[in-house]
Amino acid sequence: MKRIWLLFSQWVTVLLAIWFVVATLQPEWLRGTQASMKGMTLLQAPAAVSGSRALGSLSLPAQKASPAVVSINTSKGKNNNPHGQDPWFRFFYGEPDEQNPAGLGSGVIVSPEGHILTNNHVIEDADDIEVVLSDGRKTMAKVIGTDPDTDLALLQIPLKNLPVIVLGQTQDMQVGDVVLAIGNPFGVGQTVTSGIVSALGRSQLGINTFENFIQTDAAINPGNSGGALVDVNGHLMGINTAIYSRSGGSMGIGFAIPISTAKQVMQDLLKNGKVIRGWIGVEPQDLSPELAESFKLPLVGQNALKSGVVISGVLQNGPAAKAGIRPGDVIIRVGTQPVGNVSDLLNQVANLTPGVPAELVIWRQQAQLSLRLTPAERPSPKRQAR
Repeated sequence: MKRIWLLFSQWVTVLLAIWFVVATLQPEWLRGTQASMKGMTLLQAPAAVSGSRALGSLSLPAQKASPAVVSINTSKGKNNNPHGQDPWFRFFYGEPDEQNPAGLGSGVIVSPEGHILTNNHVIEDADDIEVVLSDGRKTMAKVIGTDPDTDLALLQIPLKNLPVIVLGQTQDMQVGDVVLAIGNPFGVGQTVTSGIVSALGRSQLGINTFENFIQTDAAINPGNSGGALVDVNGHLMGINTAIYSRSGGSMGIGFAIPISTAKQVMQDLLKNGKVIRGWIGVEPQDLSPELAESFKLPLVGQNALKSGVVISGVLQNGPAAKAGIRPGDVIIRVGTQPVGNVSDLLNQVANLTPGVPAELVIWRQQAQLSLRLTPAERPSPKRQAR
C-alpha cells in the first residue's frame, strides 16, 4: 500500500511541475478558449509580446517614415472684381462668385529647418498653402522654388522639432523590392499602402519634360501626389507623382520621381530659386528606319548607326545653329556620354553648364564629325492657360 501511495505522490508531483512550467512559459496553452456568460465558447489569441511583430509586417518602416509625411491643403484667393461691391453692377451681373477652389496633396519633410518636398502641380497657382502634420500641427508654408520640368516644388514651414525622413540610395533599388506609398488620398487622412518596384527608369510617358520614374504597384490615388515612396527601412526613395488610370483611381501603375533627381532639384532651388539647365535649341527625334531612309542615313553595313538622335529642326540663331548643326544630323554623343534616344539627349544637354563650351559628336553625310557648342540656359516652360 505504501508503495502505491508513493507512486501516486510522485505522479502528482510531476504533473504539478509540468503545469507550473507551462503556466509560466506558455500560459496561452492553458487558456486557448474562453467561455462567455451565455455559454458561447470563443477562441482567443494570446497577447503579443511587447515590441514583436508578425513575420512580414511592414509596420516598422511605416512608423518610421509616416511622421515626416504631411498633408497639403491649397486654396486660391477670391476673384476680387473692383466692381464687386457696386450695387448697380451686382444688380445687372448678379452676385460675385464666392467660391474658393481648394486642392489636396501630400509632402515630405526632408530637413529639420522645415523644408518640404512635394509636386509642383500640388501647389501650382495656389495663393495659400496650409501644411498639416501627422501630430495635428498646422501652419502656412512659403514656396522656396518650383521646377515644372520635373514637377517638383520645395516649401518651407516655420515650425520646430519636426520629424525628418531619411533619404535613401536609389542606385541600390532593384525591380521586385518592397516599397510603401504614404500620403493623404482623397483627403481621408494619412494612408499607407504597399507593393513592389515594378520597373525603373520609366521615361517617354509624356508626364514631365524630364522623366526617370520609379514604377510601383503600391496603391497611389489622388491626394497621394507629393507623398513618400519608402523602402523597408523607412528611407525615402521617391516622391509619388502620377498614376495610370482610366477611372481616376489606382490600377496598379503608379510613378514616383527618384529621390536622386529630387535631391539635385532641391539643391538648385535652394541655391538659385530655380533649376538651371543647358539648352541647345534643336527638335530631336528617335532614330527609326523611316527617318533614316528620309535623311539617307545608313542603318546597315560597316558604317551603320547603332544609336543616336536625328535632328529634324534647328532653332534659328540658337546654340546648335551657331555651332553648325543642321537638320538631318544625328547626334551620337554629348561630351563622353553616348546618346541612345531623345530622353538621353534631353538629360545630357540639361546637365551641361550654360555658357561653358561642350563637345558634340554627330554623323553627317557618311562621316563622323566633332563640333564645339556653347549651350544656353533652358528657357522656363510656358504656362498654359487654364
